[in-house]
Amino acid sequence: MKPVIQIESLKKQYQIGDQEIQALRGVSLTIEEGDFVAIMGPSGSGKSSMMNVIGCLDKPTSGEFYLDGFPVSEAHDDELAEIRNQKIGFVFQNFNLLPRTTAVENVELPLLYGGVSAKERRQRAVQALISVGLAERLNNKPNELSGGQQQRVSIARALVNDPVILLADEPTGALDTKTSEEIMGIFQQLNDAGKTVILVTHEPDIAEYAKRIVRFRDGQIIANELVAERRRVLSEEVRR
Repeated sequence: MKPVIQIESLKKQYQIGDQEIQALRGVSLTIEEGDFVAIMGPSGSGKSSMMNVIGCLDKPTSGEFYLDGFPVSEAHDDELAEIRNQKIGFVFQNFNLLPRTTAVENVELPLLYGGVSAKERRQRAVQALISVGLAERLNNKPNELSGGQQQRVSIARALVNDPVILLADEPTGALDTKTSEEIMGIFQQLNDAGKTVILVTHEPDIAEYAKRIVRFRDGQIIANELVAERRRVLSEEVRR
């Protein structure tokens, strides 16, 4: 498997008044194609800053960041916008759907920005909605959909450009337990089909759906655990 994300000695600093905040302190991380990584950490740990850098929403202060081989840390703003549109599919906690727009029209939006023809936009948007189980809800507006269905539309919109990575920020934070399980099942299916998924969450049970958990504290990675290996160790400890 090839690395889709390579990060070396990444630092991110913010200036708030006279105070300099060290959000990321020399972080190094590699995420390979087809991986499913959960990023965890308490408030102020650096996980949100890491998500913003990986999502090309913010630039690091120093260090190296390659996304699909492209040197993101050296990119200009217009290049970052193109990367966000073409290589990253975003899924947010609050869905971020246009309220007066149908499900299929919401999913078409990234393609509209990419200059794709109307016919192809519709075909790809419909297929993306079918892939998340919403074939019967194409023409419903967000207020006609449940929270879980709205998040499925958000996932379909993230998928429609066939991005290199899916980046999900607390995607189950606004959902009940049963619906959260359904949504995480979709992420697992997408990952099983080969999609690279990066999930930011503060919920341990949600992180357990991933293959790997990366834990942040004070702007640094303090643990990088394979979920299956940790379960094996815990099982052995229980048997003892």
